[in-house]
Order: sequence, then structure tokens, then C-alpha cells
Amino acid sequence: MDSKHSRAPWGIMQNTSSTGSRPPALRYGLAILAAVGALFLRKLLAPYLGTHTLYLAGWPAVIFSAWYCGIGPSIVNVLITLLGTWYFFIPVFDSFTLEEPKIAISGMALFLLISSFIVALGEANRRSKASSARQDAERRRIENELREAQMQLEDRVQERTAELNIANENLRLETATVKAQSQWLDAANDAIFVGGSDEAITYWNKGAERLYGWSRAEAIGKNPHDLLHTEFPIPLAEIAEQSQRRGWEGELVHTKRDGSKVTVASRWTPLKDGNNALSGWVEINRDITDRKAVEAARQLNAQLLKVQDEERRKVARELYDSTGQMVIASMLNLARLRVSASLTPEEKRLLSSCDAMLQSVSSELRTISHLLHPPLLDEVGLCTALEWYVEGFKRRSGIATTLERNRNFGRLDSDLEVTIFRVAQECLTNVHRHSGSSEASVRLLRSNAEVRLEVKDRGRGIPEERRSLALGDGATGGVGLSGMRERISQLGGNLSVESSANGTTIVAIFPVAEEAVAPDQAVARAS
Repeated sequence: MDSKHSRAPWGIMQNTSSTGSRPPALRYGLAILAAVGALFLRKLLAPYLGTHTLYLAGWPAVIFSAWYCGIGPSIVNVLITLLGTWYFFIPVFDSFTLEEPKIAISGMALFLLISSFIVALGEANRRSKASSARQDAERRRIENELREAQMQLEDRVQERTAELNIANENLRLETATVKAQSQWLDAANDAIFVGGSDEAITYWNKGAERLYGWSRAEAIGKNPHDLLHTEFPIPLAEIAEQSQRRGWEGELVHTKRDGSKVTVASRWTPLKDGNNALSGWVEINRDITDRKAVEAARQLNAQLLKVQDEERRKVARELYDSTGQMVIASMLNLARLRVSASLTPEEKRLLSSCDAMLQSVSSELRTISHLLHPPLLDEVGLCTALEWYVEGFKRRSGIATTLERNRNFGRLDSDLEVTIFRVAQECLTNVHRHSGSSEASVRLLRSNAEVRLEVKDRGRGIPEERRSLALGDGATGGVGLSGMRERISQLGGNLSVESSANGTTIVAIFPVAEEAVAPDQAVARAS
């Protein structure tokens, strides 16, 4: 063996065919490493080479083994390359099963034949000791060129591998970010879906699945308006035009998978590319079906309360103007009869009794009429009507009741005056019926921006469960606390209740238009 070949560095491809000075384990290791490296290189090139030129990466490994490792390591290298290529790159992949056995076996046979020739040639070259200096120099030149080419190839492979690693890491980070964002969108209660420029759905979150009933797989690729049978408040062309410019917000009616209707508050946002061209859209829908039903119920309740107040006013007027006048006429007739006729003592007693009963009826009619709708409320305003009612309540119930108010309270909108009077009336009725209190107070105060009505007693209080039920968000109705709450909310006010074993305080606050009210405005007290 040539000693200078045996001393060549192991880290580069040598320019000698001698292997005698290398340990067998090292030669076999190099051959195996070359085969594994060839398979790994072929794996990297798989996206570009596909199932063609299966053994392209294996040839350098076979040549390397045949040239530098000896016949035994070369055979091992060929077998590893053959088996690895069969398993990883010949369909069926990752299996020793063949889809097209004839073609695959022919390729393997050709690879073995050529590899055998290479191994034989390498062995012959290693056995040749009589080569001329020119041939040896030429061989060294060729080997140097091959080494440089291989080093350049390795550098390019390393650079490409580093680029691929960076690209893969960036892709992994982007994928993780998109996945996290998708999870955030899925966690939203609103229905969120995204479409492309062709209006087909490309994203459909869990909220949309819950709201409409269609799964993501069923919705992707569909036109949302065809899928949901959308009912638009204005023509779709106008909505699309507004959406492309600045987005659109409004209410839509959709049909769910089960055929039921759902009303949503919808917001459309356009998506644009770098050239400011429309590339898609995002639609966010929130279910407001229940809210719309509650609003409709409240509007209906408001109408019913208004009709009720009008009917009370009408009945009160009829009682006062018609029935009351007939009672008075009857009393006058009885008085004339008592004066003009010769009556027996018994007849005079009966006439007096009838007159007393008619006077009682007249008083009751007047009281009922005023309770239904005090004429003072329309004629002179809330404060006078409330003073009259508090005085009558104190007399009828025996509960010591006081009224505090601004001295120059002034007039309010008629609907507001009726509502405040009804709330005060309902509060005092509840005090008489339920509280067991011997005293009560009513405060009616007005500032520049609001009117505050406060009714307080020292009774047994309202049970917590009844108070929560009556004042909850879903409470409706026309009587009691819920009725007061409805009346007050229709005018933009709010109602609060504080109750304990020591008594109850109900506060109603109404917004009013600002007006000039003296800061030192006195408070009048009626007891």
C-alpha cells in the first residue's frame, strides 16, 4: 500500500483507493454512514424528485464505499441503500410491499448490477498497484475535483437545510399562532365566519355551530345567505356596497338548521389585500332573539299600561260627569220632595235615609273617580294630586303619612306625572296591605336633570326571594314591583328597593329635561 494514502485525513474524500491501513470497523462504519446519508439526502429531495430517479442519491454512497472502504463494506452499503430505498421511496411507502413489482424489481436489479460493477471496478482499482504516475496524478486530480464538488454540494445542502429549518420554524410559529387565534374565536359566544371574495365561507367557528346547527364541514364552501336563508332589512346590494366601503351593521333574520328563525345583530367587516382590493369579509352575529322578544313584550306592556291609564281616565270621567251628576240630581229631587209634599214622619225618615245614602254614594263615587284618575292631576299637576292622595290615604288607612316636595316643583310631561303618581299610589297601597307599618313618608324632589320619588315605611320588609323575582331582568307584568319597574323603565328611569326587618325604602329616579331650578329651592312638608 502507498503510505501517503494511508496518512490522508479522514474528514475529506481521499484521492487513494488503498484501504489496508484502515481498521475494518472504521471502513464498515464509513460505508454504513454513507448509505444512511444517501437515504437522508434522498428524503430531503423527495418533494422535488418524487418517485423518479430513486437511486440518484445512492450512487455517490456506492462509489464512495467501493472506492475507499473495500468490497465487504461496499456490499453492506449497497444492501442498506437498496433496502432503504425500497422501504422509504418505492410505493407503497414505509413498507416492503410493492405496488408495481415488475418495475420495482427491475429497478433494483439494475441498481444491483450497476453497483456490482462499481464495487468490482473499485476493487480492481484497489488491487491495481502498477498504475503509472500519470494515471495516479490524474486520479488524484479527479478525486480533488470530486472532493471540491462534494464539499460545494455539502455546503449548498447545508445552506438549503438551514433555510428549510428556518422556514419550518417560521411555519410552525405561524401555525401555532393561527391555531391559538382559531381557539380564541371558537371560545366566543358570537357566531363568526369568514368568506372569500367569491362569498363562499372559508371559516366557521364553534359559536356559529352552536347558533345555527350546521357543523364547520357542512358550512365551508357554502354561500352564507343561501345556507341561512337570510332576510335583509334593506336590499342586499346596498348592504354589500356599504360593507365594501366601511363595513355594515344591522339586524338580520336567519333560518337555523332545524327550521326555526333567529334574529341577530350582524356586523360585516371587509378584508383587503396589499393593493386595497377586496379579498374577503368577516361576519360576526350575536343572537338577540330573546332580547327582541323582551322588547316587543315591553312595548306591548307599555301600550297596555297606556290603554289602562286612558281607560281609568275615561271611567273616572264617566263616574264623575255622568253617574255622579245623576246621584246629585236624585238628591236634589229628594230635597224638593221633602219640602213640597205633606209627608208622614215615616216617609220623612225614609227620605232622609235615602238622602244620606245618596250622599254616601256621591262621596264614594268621587273617591273612586279620583283614585282611578284624579282630575287634579290634569288640572293643577302632580304635586297637588299627590297631596290630595296622601291626605286621603292617611285618613282611610290610619297610617301616619307625610309628603315632602320642592316648593316650586312645577309641571312635568303628562305621561311622567301619571307614572310618578301611579308608582306612589302602588307603593302606599303595598305599605297598607303588606308592611304592617304605622307610618310612611313620601319625598318628591326635582333637580335640573332628574326627578326623585322616595317612599319609605317602618314595616316588616319585603322577602328577598320576592324582591329578586319581581326586580329581575326577566320580570314583567303590570302590578306590584314588576309593574312599577316596567312603568319606570319605559320613561328611561330606574327603580331600587332597600328592605330589611326595619322597613322598606323604594326609590324611583326619572330623567327630565334641564330647566332653571334655584339651588336653594325650599322643600315643603305636608303631614
